Amino acid sequence: MLRELARIRDNIQDHKYFGNALTRRILPALENEKGKPPSERQWKLLRALGHVELISGNERDGLQHYGQAVEVGQKLEYQWPRGMLQDSIYALAICYLRMGETENCCARNGPESCLFPIPPSAVHSDETGSRKAIRSLEQYLQFGQDPVRRKKVQWLLNIAYMTLGEYPDKVPPKYLIEPKRFRSDEEFPRFANVAADSGLNTYSLSGGAIADDFDRDGDLDLMVSNWYSGGQMRFFTNDGEGKFADRTSEAGLDGLLGGLNMVQADFNNDGFIDVYVVRGAWQGPKGKHPNSLLRNNGDGTFTDVTFAAGLGENNLPTQTASWGDYDLDGDVDLYVGSEPLAMRGEDFKKTATACQLFRNNGDETFLNVAEPSGVTNLRFTKGVIWGDYNNDRWPDIYVSNLGDDNRLYHNNGDGTFRDVAPELDVVRPNTGIAVWFWDFDNDGLLDLYVSAYAAGVNDVLDFFVGNTVMVEPARLYRGTGTGFTEVGEAANLVRPCSTMGSNFGDLNHDGYLDFYLGTGSPPIEQIMPNVMYLNKSGKRFADVTTAGGFGNLQKGHAVTFADLDRDGDQDVFQQMGGAYPGDKFYDVLYQNPGFGNNWVSIHLVGVESNRSAIGARIKANITDAGKQRTVYKHVNSGGSFGGNPLTQMIGLGKARVIERLEIHWPKTDATQLFKNVPVNSRLRITESQDTYESLE
Repeated sequence: MLRELARIRDNIQDHKYFGNALTRRILPALENEKGKPPSERQWKLLRALGHVELISGNERDGLQHYGQAVEVGQKLEYQWPRGMLQDSIYALAICYLRMGETENCCARNGPESCLFPIPPSAVHSDETGSRKAIRSLEQYLQFGQDPVRRKKVQWLLNIAYMTLGEYPDKVPPKYLIEPKRFRSDEEFPRFANVAADSGLNTYSLSGGAIADDFDRDGDLDLMVSNWYSGGQMRFFTNDGEGKFADRTSEAGLDGLLGGLNMVQADFNNDGFIDVYVVRGAWQGPKGKHPNSLLRNNGDGTFTDVTFAAGLGENNLPTQTASWGDYDLDGDVDLYVGSEPLAMRGEDFKKTATACQLFRNNGDETFLNVAEPSGVTNLRFTKGVIWGDYNNDRWPDIYVSNLGDDNRLYHNNGDGTFRDVAPELDVVRPNTGIAVWFWDFDNDGLLDLYVSAYAAGVNDVLDFFVGNTVMVEPARLYRGTGTGFTEVGEAANLVRPCSTMGSNFGDLNHDGYLDFYLGTGSPPIEQIMPNVMYLNKSGKRFADVTTAGGFGNLQKGHAVTFADLDRDGDQDVFQQMGGAYPGDKFYDVLYQNPGFGNNWVSIHLVGVESNRSAIGARIKANITDAGKQRTVYKHVNSGGSFGGNPLTQMIGLGKARVIERLEIHWPKTDATQLFKNVPVNSRLRITESQDTYESLE
């Protein structure tokens, strides 16, 4: 594995996002133009070279080429379309903006860098990039005709003024987005970013993240990946008080590079959490990279057992996978989504590759049974998640596809599946990535959230100024036990987002699940706030992004909700950074200030069922503020892009005791019952045992 990953790293020059193949083609062509009169060809070459330097992180070189493109465009103003000159000015503005971010938010990074709206502590000390960006943006608005791009420019202009501390006073009135538009739906405590103090402010491109107790010492560790072909994945151990040490080398992970996402489970039922790393996303035929199954050896080290386990025979580009015991035989199986080998054009659907369903053989090997099981999908798969939507014990799987209908594969209980998405009307959105099953309204039935990856900053501008938003929304499907009802708009999920990494948890321990969306897309100018939604008693969601300090403008990827400092509430870690080398950023850790509500942490141990207890259901009957109610939790690692701990932390509001705690195990269809369980406690519950163990 290490040799193959090193080979991929060493051949990076042809990578779609990291390589220099385009530069190698442009430079000789541009050299041939020397001494010739200004031409459209010169403009295109200079514009392309400027773009390559920008995304490579060489903003000043990019500015030089973009500036030359503007000069050529001005000389040709009456000979060719004015839109090309406008395009050059727009590109120049974007390059200046990114230079400002690099030389301030990155070079002088602080806890509030790039938080939206930009606070005084994060105002740029080096004003050059933003000043020159404003000049180009305002120049574009004087004569630029493209209505979509004008909206993008207006959005970016307001942000540029924020970075200088001159918003709203200095923004030209006709382009101003009023500050009141950015207010949260309600007041909410602010979560401080403590990543640097905790040792977790890794600086990288986009990637995955998992929080779990890998070393079984009682606190949560963190593993993060970096999709860059030469990007080393990192492993951090927790000292028990929320401080982390980098133990990558000691864990034997040196040389394990790349990976846009990761998912965890105890695949061999030995009591230690293992990790599956996925690679090759968004790269078409050049993305046939091997994924990695990392076996946790139980001594602080991991071993890559991909090939020995039979998981490395057919390598296809992917960013998504999910663990679940689909055949209820007591070990977890693995579904891996696949992408087409052509990214666009006539060959897009023709080159669709089959998703893979790896059945666990119980001896640390797997067999791909996707075809006989009927779950090959053959679409552009971007998110997959297991969940028993109809409460028949057999886990079903939802597949989120980009540019095509999604699928809900109903588990027939005999090793085969049937796509019921059309008849249950859950095929949308067709622009989704992250997806998850959860019980957001605490009725005991699994619901389904499907994100949308469609919005541009022009759509964000429309939302904040009150225009009609013309972009596909995310979907929130409320489970009925036999099907679903779409309730997204009624639940106030109307804000346009281009959602990538995301996940859910309970910020205030009221027993209702909240969620956080990492936003953005590869283009450098796609800077939009990440979004936090607070669950209001299972009826609707309140946007608390700005009040809580969650609106980072940088590209947001894998999200985990986890009690990383072991103080009894869930913090939020987010792996940050974009797709291109010039779009790196620091990971963030938002520390929960506490809400005074009660909770319980439950670590389930399967015996006949899979050791990770994935698919088990927890039901807690409580009396909260004088009212009896029930809190439900389905055991998984959260969403499909970011891993929460498999140990479940459940909010209980003001309840002083859990009157009845029930654990349902799907394999045996048995339910354990415990009465009068103490709150604010950490418990280990082993399948079929009559008593639980305190982990305090």
